[in-house]
Amino acid sequence: MDFKGQAKGLAVIAILISFGAQAKAGDERVLYASLGETTRAPIGWVEFCADNPGECRSGQSEPRDIVMSQTAWRDLLKVNRWVNETVKPITDMDHWGVIEKWSLPTDGYGDCEDYVLLKRKMLIDAGWPREALLITVVRDKKGEGHAVLTVKTDKGEFVLDNQNENVVPWIETGYRFVKRQSQSDPNVWVSLGDSRPAVSTASARDGR
Repeated sequence: MDFKGQAKGLAVIAILISFGAQAKAGDERVLYASLGETTRAPIGWVEFCADNPGECRSGQSEPRDIVMSQTAWRDLLKVNRWVNETVKPITDMDHWGVIEKWSLPTDGYGDCEDYVLLKRKMLIDAGWPREALLITVVRDKKGEGHAVLTVKTDKGEFVLDNQNENVVPWIETGYRFVKRQSQSDPNVWVSLGDSRPAVSTASARDGR
């Protein structure tokens, strides 16, 4: 019997039950980030959309949250770890000769937002709703700009991060959340309470 696999499965069930209990308790402050006003898109997003219109389809849509099943949880872990292990970190300056450039890491190299773009694309291609997969700009533990993918679920908001092989609730990242895509329109960005500008850049040293 695969006791290791069984233990992981039980751990996942315990996590989901725990967050389900919090959701029933209605603790919105813990489970979901507080949204602010509409704000400007991060540097590089508009140019990325111009080059990749299929990745930035505009237009209003209904917000949708993922039902966090064991299968969904495993899929998130699999995508997060595969992209983190497959894409090699490099700064945009070293990669493209510019300070900031968003791009899908088709050559196997990228910085933090490129990891996010690939994870988002893989999940959308697998049938996950775009409205639940939100590119998010944060300030990391060093106070530097960083990009992650927020997944909105019925059990709260979880983060896929190239600096963490695990998928964790947003409140456990240690980050300060700045802005993210609107669920209703991928080209509309909303603030998350930290108004300081944050440019998402990579570091070849630490993998941002």
